[in-house]
Amino acid sequence: MPVYFLTDELIFPDPEEALEDGLLALGGDLSVERLKMAYSKGIFPWYSQDSPILWWSPDPRLILFPDKLKISKSLKQVIQKNIHEIKFDTRFEEVVQNCATIERKDQEGTWITNEMEDAYIELHKAGFAHSVETYYEGKLVGGLYGVSLGRVFFGESMFHTQHDTSKVALYHLVGKLKAWNFDFIDAQQETRHIKSLGAESVPRKLFLKMLEKALEYPTKTGKWRLND
Repeated sequence: MPVYFLTDELIFPDPEEALEDGLLALGGDLSVERLKMAYSKGIFPWYSQDSPILWWSPDPRLILFPDKLKISKSLKQVIQKNIHEIKFDTRFEEVVQNCATIERKDQEGTWITNEMEDAYIELHKAGFAHSVETYYEGKLVGGLYGVSLGRVFFGESMFHTQHDTSKVALYHLVGKLKAWNFDFIDAQQETRHIKSLGAESVPRKLFLKMLEKALEYPTKTGKWRLND
């Protein structure tokens, strides 16, 4: 199958036409409307600084059902200590910047380019992208961000500067999503780390059907709060 080249026209090819590795298209832009359309079709951008914008829809797809989050004994102990403060959507830009710059084992560089940072900040301002932040003694020490449409949260990236603080953010995000009856978190691509937290792989065809059903519900736009 060919890789599609996107123009200024706001359109995407069928995700089922992606290559074996999940690559579907290149080009286009990262406007709020294009990103919303991409996520609603099970497509997301992922590329490096020196590359054109690449759009992906992998098969299988990694998802996390809120009821299936696995909490290790050590993480449970951290949560029970109640030493962290959790906030939503108060320092979105800093969370994205930390995700972009934090050093990761066995990874050189980052896929969160300056262009990507700006795009998700605009998506946040439009009310569709959200952050969860973990604080210790007033300092931001971990967090995550992603996109919300309907009853799906599309996880983008996590970071921590203290042990388990990104997982603490995820724990509280899952609690919020369960209270709001969200269907699942899209973790996009398979990683050992996310699978250890209870995520599972589903065929893309099934994922797209689940996504279509979840998008029948209204999107919770605007700034999220812990106690909403």
